[in-house]
Amino acid sequence: MENEYRGAMLGAAIGDALGMPYETTPASLRHLRTEYVKPSRIHPNSGLKEGCYTDDTQIALAVSELFISGNYSVKSYTERLKELYLGKQLRFPDGTILSACRHIVAGDENPGCFSDTAGCVPLGLPFALVYSDTPAIKEKLTEACSVTHSSPAAHAGALWFALLLRYTLSHDTEPLYHATKEMAKVDEKLAGKIDLAINYAEEGISPESALQTIGNNVSVYQTIPLSAYLILRYGEDINFLNIASQTGGNTDTTAFICGAWAGAEFGASGLPDDLLVALENRQMIENIAKRLFYKFGSTD
Repeated sequence: MENEYRGAMLGAAIGDALGMPYETTPASLRHLRTEYVKPSRIHPNSGLKEGCYTDDTQIALAVSELFISGNYSVKSYTERLKELYLGKQLRFPDGTILSACRHIVAGDENPGCFSDTAGCVPLGLPFALVYSDTPAIKEKLTEACSVTHSSPAAHAGALWFALLLRYTLSHDTEPLYHATKEMAKVDEKLAGKIDLAINYAEEGISPESALQTIGNNVSVYQTIPLSAYLILRYGEDINFLNIASQTGGNTDTTAFICGAWAGAEFGASGLPDDLLVALENRQMIENIAKRLFYKFGSTD
């Protein structure tokens, strides 16, 4: 199980780093790049080097460290987010995260914004590694997501991701289907869009055609179904994460989700060696994953 914990954390960061230079750009699947790429000079992430991750991984790591130290609470997460924002350390966060951070700095009691963007979805990773039962994941994750997002749709997207990982780590036979079924109790609309994406994957619909209906923007109503489609359609493909990272739009979060799943499914040993070696802060990420496992996962 330690291999899978390390895999989930490293896979998420790898996917994030692969998608980083393509965020907000059109899909580019006809000319697939299989290595890390530096963003163009006019891209919002232009200051980052190849192999660097975005705020998705930053937030997941920050919460993981709070859990490891025994200091996690909604308040401590809020304070950590405030520190990252004031220190100008967040890397191209979406508008909802930025707006919530401004509310936090202003001292607003309820800083979360009513938005269905996928900015809080990466929180699903540490919560899936810390909590093993569905009710606890649902309760604690919703509280954390509410710091930046008050929309139930955003909470549902994060829940789906967390349950997908938890069920995968628990060797569920059909984790994606079961995560969707459980999440449907919270958001039937999102579940319906995931079901459509699943049908496209099972029918072998090309990504170019699937994207026309599913979409690839920052809304959970597009990012989550697209991730489900990619996992089912290409999850065992050698270029899976490269495909996920070059579907256009919200590429960093989409590939973050896909990478976390791949790592949870196949373990760190199943991730591409060249991408592991060139990943920013690889050793730190791996150590955080190990510490999460020995503190929370070794009894699973």
